Amino acid sequence: MAGQVEGKIALVTGGASGIGEAIVELFAREGATVIATDIDELRGPELARRVTKAGGKAIFLEQDVTSEERWIEVVAEIATRYGRLDIMVSNAGIGIAVPSIVDMTLSDWRKQNAINLDGVFLSVKHCLPLMRKTGGGSIVMMSSLAGLRGSPGLSAYSLTKGGVRLFAKSIAMECAAAGDGIRVNSVHPGIIDTPIWGKIPTGATGAGQNAPIDPEERARVVTPLGRAGQAAEIASGVLYLASDASRYVTGSELVIDGGMNAGGVPRRA
Repeated sequence: MAGQVEGKIALVTGGASGIGEAIVELFAREGATVIATDIDELRGPELARRVTKAGGKAIFLEQDVTSEERWIEVVAEIATRYGRLDIMVSNAGIGIAVPSIVDMTLSDWRKQNAINLDGVFLSVKHCLPLMRKTGGGSIVMMSSLAGLRGSPGLSAYSLTKGGVRLFAKSIAMECAAAGDGIRVNSVHPGIIDTPIWGKIPTGATGAGQNAPIDPEERARVVTPLGRAGQAAEIASGVLYLASDASRYVTGSELVIDGGMNAGGVPRRA
């Protein structure tokens, strides 16, 4: 049986670890040729080797998504190697948490904006022309539950992820107006058991402590389903949006958060 993205050429930024890694692995299992990019030049090549050894097709390219020069090079290499691009997942991002906005440095503010917003803008600016030559495709932008609601200590991160949400909708409308066959959607994970959560101090939630958050412990308290999500569960949602199964879906938000955005946590016996 053919995979859900059989024969497609897919680019995944931030693909060396966490959610990005899970997306790369799933896309490859479902028949895509995957270009994984990241600044991590240790994990990235190992991921590509692992996927290839398992029978999939993947390459790794080092990329800082804030560099326009590097974007031009990456897209040119994809065009030279494959002649097309069907799927682009703009996943690279960071989160810097502080107890209060007054503790946020301007350099950290700008760093988050550069990676989470400039990087997404550059991904669309430089990938869209190649995707249009391909004759259509799917763009998936990784936002967050923090892009739908406020979160203490994560105001700068929320700003960037809220921006990604509206940027996805706007580009979806641009592509629809152009009739280019390209769909654009955003994905909004809740608490996911990935390395990024270990870098968020509990003080960012108002607890006044510096120990990193344990995602599973935090999720048991605030998530209706009572657990943290797994990277593979987010990857499954991204696969749906990347595949033809979602061919009538554009400008939408896919929230994968264990019920957090729906309301309060129900009482459990």
